[in-house]
Amino acid sequence: MTEPGPSGRPVGSPSRADASVLRSSDRHDGEPLPRAEVCETHTAIVFFAGDRAYKVKKPVDLGFLDYTTVTARRAACEREIALNRRFAPDVYLGPGEVHSPGAQAPEPLVVMRRMPADRRLSRLVREGATVDDALRAVARHLAAWHADAPRSREVDEQGTRDALSSRWEASFQQVRALADDGVVPDGVAEVERLVRRYLAGRKRLFDSRIEQGRVVDGHGDLLAEDIFCLDDGPRVLDCLEFDDRLRYVDGLDDAAFLAMDLEQLGAPQAAAYFLARYGEYSGDPAPPSLWHHYVAYRAFVRAKVSLIQARQGALGAEVASRRLIATALRHLRTSAVGLTLVGGLPGSGKSTLSGALADRLGVTLLSSDRLRKELAGIPAEQSAAAGYGRGLYTPEWTAKTYAALLDRASTLLSSGESVVLDATWSDVSQREAALRMADRTSADLVALHCHVPGDVSAARLSTRAPGASDADLGIATAMAAREQPWPEAVPVDTSGPLESAVAQALAAVRPWGTGQAPVFRRPYMEPD
Repeated sequence: MTEPGPSGRPVGSPSRADASVLRSSDRHDGEPLPRAEVCETHTAIVFFAGDRAYKVKKPVDLGFLDYTTVTARRAACEREIALNRRFAPDVYLGPGEVHSPGAQAPEPLVVMRRMPADRRLSRLVREGATVDDALRAVARHLAAWHADAPRSREVDEQGTRDALSSRWEASFQQVRALADDGVVPDGVAEVERLVRRYLAGRKRLFDSRIEQGRVVDGHGDLLAEDIFCLDDGPRVLDCLEFDDRLRYVDGLDDAAFLAMDLEQLGAPQAAAYFLARYGEYSGDPAPPSLWHHYVAYRAFVRAKVSLIQARQGALGAEVASRRLIATALRHLRTSAVGLTLVGGLPGSGKSTLSGALADRLGVTLLSSDRLRKELAGIPAEQSAAAGYGRGLYTPEWTAKTYAALLDRASTLLSSGESVVLDATWSDVSQREAALRMADRTSADLVALHCHVPGDVSAARLSTRAPGASDADLGIATAMAAREQPWPEAVPVDTSGPLESAVAQALAAVRPWGTGQAPVFRRPYMEPD
């Protein structure tokens, strides 16, 4: 199965002002009705007259849909009405007919109420209007539908990791087929690599989404130009009706479509705000990596459509495709699942750096010092004497601690959560075990080795307050004598300000971050 692109719209089709409709109650008495208009897309002709819009299906066969018979067009009209009434029941009035002299049968059409163009969400965003309230209402509306949307085995099948992979691969093939002289646009090769790596290690994540009931019969084509912000709430129009499988999506994927569209309209903060509100209203526990992956997917599908438009001579389509590929790439880089090892001797500042780095990246932090005591049932802040008294620092207990550390990290990575692991990592076998685990989960591994002059380390160990670590100066000296070389680790000087060390670490973990266009890293949230 392949996707023809957002809305199945063909290349060069106009903006969907054709679907705009307005309720009579939205006009003041005596106010003149809008002028009659007509708009044509690849699949329909829409006539606007007064407060009504009439959509007639074209007798076309585009491969992914076939409207060449009256029977097929009638069924398509009825299907469009039934599906869209789920989101805007007072807009889709019902089926109608046009009777033409000499025609063998009346022509079916969709009768709608006409919406005010100045309340279109895309227009409001372009004009710089404040749309938080509208986005909150759309998020609530979408989450409410997803909560009650039909679910079935057929729906679930489209939410699997392999189904998503197939849709990506189909788009890759289509983009390569469109390339002039076999030269694909810049960034496509990296998009392919990042997508395949993410999906390869995330089967657990997608299986859990299905188990949680997150895959639904949704909207499938949530664009800002099809949303109208009225005083009594939003009207969401034009869901994808020509292929049910493309409408069977993860609810987060459905929401990500609008987030991608808002970002393309120049409103990344609005995109993040909308996704955060959707997550709030839907109670969705998805990791940020999945949010970004779905936004990237929607951007790449639209980039594919823009490339098709460019080949047909549409002005600006080539530039749009490059911009959309860059958007997909930014989000895929942000979504990459990473395992960061932060090691070093006691007093090197590794735990402080680990905490600051995890906080900056918005990822999970796991500490060997805390886990060691947790496994023994000892509070993390308990005194050093109690810890040593229970043999917590024997080679056997250390091996048990590192095994548990990597096991927990593996579960998180497979679920789409990036992880920072705070431990000394002084043993080569422990580092090799971490590398093997990263390979199994298709996670990007970065190793950071904290170091400071000996006098700085000694001063820190002699003055620090009791905490999870039981190491003192004597233990640190003994460990330094046994520490094995770690040439593959990036050295980080932690003797200066913490922010300097964090900057060094970030440059190693996210080398592409400097100079990149802004992209939201975590759901943006403001209090009501």
